[in-house]
Amino acid sequence: MNQTEKYGLIGYPLGHSFSQKYFTEKFRKEEIDAIYLPFPIENIDLFPSLLKEVNNLKGLNVTIPYKEKVMGFLDDFSDAASEIGAVNVIRIEEREHEFYLKGFNSDFIGFRDSLRPLLRPDVSKALILGTGGASKAVEYALRQLGIESTKVSRKPKEGELSYNELTEGLITDHLLIVNTTPLGMYPKTETCPPIPYSFLTTRHICYDLVYNPEITEFMQRASVMGATVKNGLEMLHLQAEEAWKIWQK
Repeated sequence: MNQTEKYGLIGYPLGHSFSQKYFTEKFRKEEIDAIYLPFPIENIDLFPSLLKEVNNLKGLNVTIPYKEKVMGFLDDFSDAASEIGAVNVIRIEEREHEFYLKGFNSDFIGFRDSLRPLLRPDVSKALILGTGGASKAVEYALRQLGIESTKVSRKPKEGELSYNELTEGLITDHLLIVNTTPLGMYPKTETCPPIPYSFLTTRHICYDLVYNPEITEFMQRASVMGATVKNGLEMLHLQAEEAWKIWQK
């Protein structure tokens, strides 16, 4: 068993994640001798001990709430991960009996490539709900797509908006709204970001990074107003395939 390559996911909690299911099916279909495991660590300070305890660990995905915090434990970063300031993929190498950890970001690729087919020329401004690691990847991807973005937060910093500031004019002006918060994620599926949904129109695109449940409360409320909605499942698949490429390099 020790010779079987191991991959996994760190975060807390992990009950919402489909990553293990995705990679387990991938390994079975492609006859890859590897296993993918969840590692729900309650504190990021437990990360170094995890590396020592799990034999033949070659790569990790990182999810809420550690995409930024894990960076302090890594030796190197890809250019994109450095610029974004968040990591969701770690490649693990052993060099002279020590671990060498390099951080990457595949979230922005998954988001960018899954959003692109929905875009129209009039979609030039976006509101990003949330300010965590995922929001940074979304902001980076939108910049690549030529879309101006503004973050919305419960505790806004300079250049950000509070939810209370979202007027009809702002909603009308920003035809793309992306939820990067965990609001609405299983098991608390009744929650959603507190935006004024009544101002949404058929011109709006509302993208939720949450994929469990398939239709979130955010998506449901936006859909009632005629908006185009999409969840994060395709993003998960695209970023996972990019992660696999990174681990195999």
